[in-house]
Amino acid sequence: MVGLRTRFVFLLFVYFAGFATAVYVLSPSSEAGDSGQSIKNVLNSGQFAEAVNTGMHKCMDLGKDIAGRASILIKEKLEEVQANKASGDHS
Repeated sequence: MVGLRTRFVFLLFVYFAGFATAVYVLSPSSEAGDSGQSIKNVLNSGQFAEAVNTGMHKCMDLGKDIAGRASILIKEKLEEVQANKASGDHS
């Protein structure tokens, strides 16, 4: 079981990583002469929507992969614990 402190630190990490990502995405680039106009162009372009869609699908695929691996590891650990209980080893 994961402790409350570990969960809290993990949630803080995820929260601040999301916040930093939002700041990075919304900040104007140094190459743009008129930063307000460049942000409008990026937000209105279909390429931006396509890039976000692609990124979301990659994240979803990665999440599925990680969940599958975690499931296998949990099953292996559970079988190991059950085998230890059956053999009478209480370590």
